[in-house]
Amino acid sequence: GHEPEGVERGDDGLARGLSGDHALVILDLMLPGLDGFEVCRRLRATHPDLPILMLTARGVEADVLEGFRCGADDYVTKPFSVSELVARLGALLRRSGARPDESPSPFDFGGWKIDPGDLSARRGGQRISLTRRESDLLALLVRDAGRIVSRRKLLREIWRVPEPDRIETRTVDMHVAKLRKKLGEGSALIETVRGEGYRFAG
Repeated sequence: GHEPEGVERGDDGLARGLSGDHALVILDLMLPGLDGFEVCRRLRATHPDLPILMLTARGVEADVLEGFRCGADDYVTKPFSVSELVARLGALLRRSGARPDESPSPFDFGGWKIDPGDLSARRGGQRISLTRRESDLLALLVRDAGRIVSRRKLLREIWRVPEPDRIETRTVDMHVAKLRKKLGEGSALIETVRGEGYRFAG
């Protein structure tokens, strides 16, 4: 049901990705011209919400971690199951809003009305823009309201990190800090549970 377009060189892939005509990018690492890591970095810098899935034979931990640091949303190693790949693509497209008929419904976060469809939050006459990850993070906290959501769970469900226990990163904390700044007074509803994670106290 998809309409894929393939290129063989990293620099060509970067040019096509920057065109903005694609809903998702599947990216190999070992490419002529530019390697997949560099393509991913440049795509992410220009299109922060473009879903990127790395599909590569390089499955050592250092490469997986570097892929996520470069901005990949998911990382699949060869050999792979086609059915699993299709399922992962579907999940990324739903999260990115590329399938509007399947996008999550708006929800409340304190005094804010969060609309995942257009990545916005509104309160009175005020409107702020959210990234896809910020919207997903709020949705997960609301879904688990009153319960502690661990950093490991956030990394696994939002950043799609397959083995979060093996990673030391401040990514979650930095995103929460930026989100709190955007929400202003509503930021108090995101409680930090020291050594555990975060909790929505709404």
